[in-house]
Amino acid sequence: MSLVDFFFYFKLGWSHIVSLDALDHQLFILALIAIYTVKQFKQILILVTAFTIGHSITLALSTFDIIRIQSNWVEFLIPCTIFITALLNIVRKEKKGSKIQLNYYLALFFGLIHGMGFANSVRMMLARDQYIGWGLFGFNVGLEIGQIVFVVLILLVAVLMLDILKVKRRDWIIFISSAVFALALQMALQRMPF
Repeated sequence: MSLVDFFFYFKLGWSHIVSLDALDHQLFILALIAIYTVKQFKQILILVTAFTIGHSITLALSTFDIIRIQSNWVEFLIPCTIFITALLNIVRKEKKGSKIQLNYYLALFFGLIHGMGFANSVRMMLARDQYIGWGLFGFNVGLEIGQIVFVVLILLVAVLMLDILKVKRRDWIIFISSAVFALALQMALQRMPF
């Protein structure tokens, strides 16, 4: 595989998170990290990487045609993962270690669902490529770097709100999570497959 091919898939992964069409992915990342601060950057990176791993597994399984799920169900389940994540942020009373660890498992599992959303369009491109592994690798590197850039932007806004404007952390979490919950619930209701 040439470097040009790698960058083609890298750009595809990058745009999967940073494009205007990536609202569901952006809302999920926003809900996922809303409860964290800049001081927990390492935890956030692990969390986002868990999501990417789940996303990658499903993308690979779909590319090799091991799994295939109807796209209308996937398009419905994606906003469900977003509003569930946001709802968990809202109902969470205190930051407990076991609840935070649950986030890693949820990120991995929900990554599996989000990976199915992009699998159909990528499957055709990767299936024609004799270097499927490198294509998946390039895509996932682009996705991960795009997510990290998005996370940094979110954390900069959080620093502005929490440290400079002195918004209470709990208020920030409830505001962000409620907004994400409302948007995701609306998306889910519009995409109901039944």
